[in-house]
Amino acid sequence: AKDGAKLVTAVACAEVPKFTVVIGGSFGAGNYGMCGRAYAPRQLWMWPNARISVMGGPQAASVLSTVKGEMSAEEKAAFEAPILEKYEREGSPYYSTARLWDDGIIDPLDTRRVIAIGLDAAAHAPQPRTVFGVFRM
Repeated sequence: AKDGAKLVTAVACAEVPKFTVVIGGSFGAGNYGMCGRAYAPRQLWMWPNARISVMGGPQAASVLSTVKGEMSAEEKAAFEAPILEKYEREGSPYYSTARLWDDGIIDPLDTRRVIAIGLDAAAHAPQPRTVFGVFRM
């Protein structure tokens, strides 16, 4: 956990152009550690198969059913089904892009070109000085 905290600190404090391409699942703390939208990367692109949310649907359904308490298997399945459906729908890159939470969905074949354009644009912008907090060893 301490090493993960160091990574999050480094990502948060680094005053460098940040570019993020979500190529698979981006959930929870991993989203932060890999420079998700909370860290305001210069560009945040999604591949068509990507998923992004606070946590994965199965994990959310499991946590919520645990909080709700004892249920039969049928009640649990009925309780979790709409949660899973909601996370699947709202974790879609199309849902994210439609709300302008990212810069769009790109064809995986275009990734190198899109990042190159972003790097070229970032090369012409002023860079603030990086100031890190204290890294505990």
